[in-house]
Amino acid sequence: MEEKKTMKDYEQELDRSFQVLKEGDIIEATVIGIADTEITVDLNYYTEGVIPLEECSEDPSFSIKNDVSIGDVLKVMVIDPESGSGNVILSLREANNILVWDELKEDYQDGTVFQVKIQEAVPSGAVGYVKGIRAFIPASQLALEYVEDTQSYVGMTVEAVIITVDAREKRLVLSSKMIARERAVAERTQQIGRLREGDIVSGTIERIESYGIFIDIGDGLTGLCHISQITNKFLKSPKEVVKLKEKATAKIIKIEGDRISLSIKALKEDEPEEEEAYDIPQEYAVDGEKGSGSEDESPFAKLLQGIKL
Repeated sequence: MEEKKTMKDYEQELDRSFQVLKEGDIIEATVIGIADTEITVDLNYYTEGVIPLEECSEDPSFSIKNDVSIGDVLKVMVIDPESGSGNVILSLREANNILVWDELKEDYQDGTVFQVKIQEAVPSGAVGYVKGIRAFIPASQLALEYVEDTQSYVGMTVEAVIITVDAREKRLVLSSKMIARERAVAERTQQIGRLREGDIVSGTIERIESYGIFIDIGDGLTGLCHISQITNKFLKSPKEVVKLKEKATAKIIKIEGDRISLSIKALKEDEPEEEEAYDIPQEYAVDGEKGSGSEDESPFAKLLQGIKL
């Protein structure tokens, strides 16, 4: 149900209808019409306002039909208060270029994540748009690794956060790498959380250093087996007993943060020791042990009775 207007409301509308709009004024306008090439707005003025398509946004992906709806209240700049058509010509783009920077500063402080469609590739990175503002993503910030072929990203939509916002220089820089890094850390933490000390893991030796070997144990996780944990023998270098890309099985002996310490030799230490068989010289065999077949009655033999060698 529509609210009844008070006398004060009518007075305010009357005052606005007599205001004189000047070039450069930034005002609020309500969308009352949408066409392929322009937006018509109510200014509470003696005439309506028109926003031409080219004055809507700098973003090439902007669509009047998809991005604007009847009833939207827009902040626009007056660029021609007395056009030949009798309407006030307005610019949504120019008003946005002035007002949006305060919003972008807040987005930077809040760490707001944006869905950014890459519109253009340049030698040092890629270009997209955030809230109608041209934004640059350096090649080093497109992914976890440096991206050589930025052209392959054109048309892709990436998630990014603001890392530089400079209203004076009209400079907006984004990073997708920061989000990818945070997610990689979270995923790694989750994967490590599934492991327990004492677990047996298998993988491939992906790196050999003087101090030990790194084993890829799957799920993006790598554990270090120190040189002292490879074998009980003294090693000058792990290369004496292992090779790169070789399969290895080890026991997790410690998990500290995101560090996984492994031991290959611990698996051998866990195995039960085999009893060594000793051959008893026939002359010392006693208590039914196989010997010469004759019982020795010498004093020395008597002393050995009941004792297993």
